Amino acid sequence: MPKDRSLEAFLEMMAAERGAAANTLEAYRRDLSDYEAAIARAGRCTLNVDTEDIRAYLRTLKGRGFSAATGARRLSAIRQLHRFLYAEGMRADDPALVLEGPRRNPRLPKILSVEEVERLLAAAQAAVEAAAPDKLERIHAARTACLLELLYATGLRVSELVALSKAAARRNEPLILIRGKGGRERLVPLSEPAKRSIAAYRALLEARSLGDGPWLFPAESASGHLSRQVFARDVKAVAARAGIAVARVSPHVLRHAFASHLLQNGADLRVVQELLGHADISTTQIYTHVLDERMKAMVRDLHPLNEK
Repeated sequence: MPKDRSLEAFLEMMAAERGAAANTLEAYRRDLSDYEAAIARAGRCTLNVDTEDIRAYLRTLKGRGFSAATGARRLSAIRQLHRFLYAEGMRADDPALVLEGPRRNPRLPKILSVEEVERLLAAAQAAVEAAAPDKLERIHAARTACLLELLYATGLRVSELVALSKAAARRNEPLILIRGKGGRERLVPLSEPAKRSIAAYRALLEARSLGDGPWLFPAESASGHLSRQVFARDVKAVAARAGIAVARVSPHVLRHAFASHLLQNGADLRVVQELLGHADISTTQIYTHVLDERMKAMVRDLHPLNEK
């Protein structure tokens, strides 16, 4: 077989040109290494594999117990690899071009109603007020309340939220600067409740001289910021106090609520894409079910010939 450095070249391109994160690169490496190993057993490599070989590999995934979603993800990675090899002249053809992935029913994101989000925020604030003013418990409660207000106000990814620097949320600033996936930066507006929550939380930190580091949400260890896992645990504890099933609530669900509620109230899909930090609007289109319902309501309520 010809010497095959296809995977390494592809991953180098993803890192250098597309700014792929370490976790993304590792996922591609894992999926494509499995593909390479499978075609190697058939005496092939990525430089001479043909369309039928790739189809045969995809058929084996179901037999190995993988879901349709995993098969679709593997095919997406294979397509990108072979598109790269063709574009770079490492192959004269693209054997994955004509392949279709397994059909999947679109999964709609979990959504909380506006009333449920209000209950969640109220429960978080009640925990702050119930905690003794001079206890660390009050800072923890204020931190959770601040995180929830910020998350629902901005729709940040949880990794972006917990890693906010103090400089990103200066007092009375109407916008915060976010560095998202691939190093892309965006400005996100802050609501008045979010700004008030930040101010109250920072005042508690400074009163106990706990805000000297660079992070807005410092970890309780010697260095670093709050982990996603700790925040997710705290969110579920607030959900339980608010009387909402904990299985329905997570930081990511609050991000979905931010996007869905904006669209329900008339926001443009492109604006929501920018606020969420999606590189491609196709990612934002998981929320089109919200737009569909809004369009149906508009026709029902506004069409002059619609029966009342």
